[in-house]
Amino acid sequence: MDQAHLPPLAQDFLAYLSLEKRYSPHTVQSYCLDLSQFFTYLHDEYGGIPFESVKASHVQSWLALGLEGRKKAEDAHKRAQPPAMAVTIRRKMSALKSFYKYALRKGAVKQSPMARVSGPKLPGRLPVFVDEHVMELVEANRAGEDLPLFGDDFAGNTQRIILRLLYHAGIRRAELTGLRDRSVDFSNGQMKVLGKGNKERIIPLGPAVLAELREYIARRDELLPGYTGEALLCLQDGRAVQPWYVYRTVRRALEQVTTLKKRSPHVLRHTFATHLMNNGADINAVKELLGHASLASTQVYTHNTIEKLRRVHRQAHPRG
Repeated sequence: MDQAHLPPLAQDFLAYLSLEKRYSPHTVQSYCLDLSQFFTYLHDEYGGIPFESVKASHVQSWLALGLEGRKKAEDAHKRAQPPAMAVTIRRKMSALKSFYKYALRKGAVKQSPMARVSGPKLPGRLPVFVDEHVMELVEANRAGEDLPLFGDDFAGNTQRIILRLLYHAGIRRAELTGLRDRSVDFSNGQMKVLGKGNKERIIPLGPAVLAELREYIARRDELLPGYTGEALLCLQDGRAVQPWYVYRTVRRALEQVTTLKKRSPHVLRHTFATHLMNNGADINAVKELLGHASLASTQVYTHNTIEKLRRVHRQAHPRG
């Protein structure tokens, strides 16, 4: 990644995202890539323009022709479907918007060039979620009639707890790997989660999940006497569970019980929210449980509820 033309303020901004906002390394890397590409484009096409002098037209020309250089952008347009390209453009716009918002707050610019840049509209897509009857199989540890999803060893226990917490708490993968023993309050039946923007939220846990967590911790401490790791979830050798392990665990489990193409940890977060909404949960409560900053982010789950009602109406109404 060529960062030669990245302004010092942009480097400060990336450090701010990582250290203060606690964005994931993947997100910070994506922002770094987008900003590096933009300022490299300005250098190559215009001989270098200070970020303070960037105008909306510069951004628009980059979005049109400069996504990694003109030739690469043209190749990308040929390879990518329109929705995929729209997602890429909006992600790059988001990086620039965030940077200039930071620059405004620091007094480095008087106005953001992004105020006059509009991105392509994305086609509406409903969140992918797992049906309730499929999650019942996961909860019962069944991949088939006599085939368990998870083994009885410590690794199987860890994998089962991963699925349970993602589905019962609706937490993100990074939030899961960030859990500590002190995160769980057994006496009050709740869990404290550190989410995006370093914001904490409290999530209630049911008796069954709390009981499994107690058993898991007891088994972990028996297997690893004197365990001093901070992570709640760990491997048999005491190393903390990593994001890749969570992803692999969820994917391997779901591919045994569902034909969904998407089988990521985030699908279980969508499943958590959708099942709550389908069973009458208040949207504001779901918003708080998910840690959404805006209700608009949560409203997408109402569409799944409406679609379910439409199917019921078509199937049950005599004139449906």
